[in-house]
Amino acid sequence: MAVYTALSDAELAALLAEYELGPALACQGIAAGVENSNFALTTAKGRFILTLFEKRVRAADLPFFMQVMARLAERGVPAPQPIATKNGALFTQAKAKPACIVTFLDGDWPRAPNVAHCAAIGDTLGRMHVALEGFALERGNALSVDGWEALITPRLVQAETLRPGLAAEIEADMAAVRAAWPSGLPRGPIHADLFPDNALFVGERLTGVIDFYFACTDFLSYDLAVCLNAWCFADERDYDAARGRAMIAAYESIRPLSTAERAALPTLCRGAALRFFATRLADWFDTPDGALVKKKDPLEYADKLVFHRGAKDAGDYGG
Repeated sequence: MAVYTALSDAELAALLAEYELGPALACQGIAAGVENSNFALTTAKGRFILTLFEKRVRAADLPFFMQVMARLAERGVPAPQPIATKNGALFTQAKAKPACIVTFLDGDWPRAPNVAHCAAIGDTLGRMHVALEGFALERGNALSVDGWEALITPRLVQAETLRPGLAAEIEADMAAVRAAWPSGLPRGPIHADLFPDNALFVGERLTGVIDFYFACTDFLSYDLAVCLNAWCFADERDYDAARGRAMIAAYESIRPLSTAERAALPTLCRGAALRFFATRLADWFDTPDGALVKKKDPLEYADKLVFHRGAKDAGDYGG
């Protein structure tokens, strides 16, 4: 989440006139994250999140995102419920950009994830995948192998300025992952971006999963690989097997991994690290000055790749 596009009072009022929420009592920009413009909105009907979609989000993808959230919320997974306009639409437009309003979920994201947090994420990820079985819509993963290569390759010279020798390391990782990328694994809708700042907790109880705007159709086990990267490192090169063990066990208590998924896990984790290195690299150099956003260091994921290069099977991740 972030703020790239501001709304005037008149623009906000015009937007809210499309809904049955009443006028805004408060509307404050949210600085966390890097993709869209987000606002904490309060009306007489309650608290909500207003999002204006920027950069990589296409209006054509919004039905997929909104219906994924709606289905999860309806099936008891703690996801935001999209609010329909007076005309029944789950999204609209503001400042010539797609926009939506979803319910606000209580809780805060964990700054120092522990084993209990990781178990809760594994359990919820499994429940998400089961709840979305048979989901009719599909959306390709634009940030899979082709996507991260397209972001990284033209920026290798810039990557080299971050650390000498980095460009050659990343080129080797891209080639190895492309050669080993699996096929035929179980597929379905995935979150694809379930980082700690996209999960809400009260204590160690998970109360919400948010920010579904990278959701897509891909390998279910790739979603787990994203979470192992995001939640289970004590620091950039120190993987915490206890956290990984808890996450994988909780996930498998809901949806057991196949033998093929277990064998592919190191490649999927290495690919997930490349995916987040790619977008962080692009944002590091391309984010405009003055944007209300905190850029994230691409070197964190360059360092995580060191661990993944040596992983042989799911057991190295605690599976």
